[in-house]
Amino acid sequence: MAEKRMLTKKITDDDHFQNLSSSAQALYLHLTLSADDDGFCNQVNASMFKAHASVQDLEALLAARYLLQFDNGVIVIKHWRMANALRKDRYTPTVFQEELAKLRIKENGAYTERDGADESWLPFGCQMVATDKNRLDKNRLDKNSKESTRTKAFVPPTLEEVTAYCKQRNNNVDPKVFFDYFETGHWIDSKGNPVRNWKQKLISWEGRGEDGRKQHPSNAKGGAEAKPKSTFVYDNG
Repeated sequence: MAEKRMLTKKITDDDHFQNLSSSAQALYLHLTLSADDDGFCNQVNASMFKAHASVQDLEALLAARYLLQFDNGVIVIKHWRMANALRKDRYTPTVFQEELAKLRIKENGAYTERDGADESWLPFGCQMVATDKNRLDKNRLDKNSKESTRTKAFVPPTLEEVTAYCKQRNNNVDPKVFFDYFETGHWIDSKGNPVRNWKQKLISWEGRGEDGRKQHPSNAKGGAEAKPKSTFVYDNG
């Protein structure tokens, strides 16, 4: 069971909640801290002791429907799922499954009593309780985006494609040298990174020689020829 619990300001900052006595508000806090991962709590007396609360404070919370209570004395935090959502691997189902079966989830995420003909329910626990539509849509989009990225795998070009692109750019790159260099290296660049865009790599080769090596400015085509060093002869006579 998780150790952290959350409260929502939609409840605690509401005027109806603020009109409760300070001991009733404290009781709500301690019941929330003592609740299980589905918001159920059977430690009512202990929570009342910690909050210095009375039976009247408990009745006030029940009357305002901040809590729902069952015949066996177990209570559930009505708005639990509006603030508390756990990942599946951290979630422990409540032991009060019979009580849980008597409830359903409203559109705002609050518990309410299940009607006899009502079959709506969120399956298997608190990891399913995120009812914020925008949050669900964002998570779905993020997942789809990651899956889409994974499916767009790099497809190596053929020698014919490299040759055609070199002709299109009218560059000085030898397409066979370029193709053999990356094909034998399994399309891993000199820095050890996988090639994602072979055309971009080919463009970067245009400043190199036909063998793919970087050219020294003095050896590049059209570059100035190296001038011989001048010799000075001292005439003694």
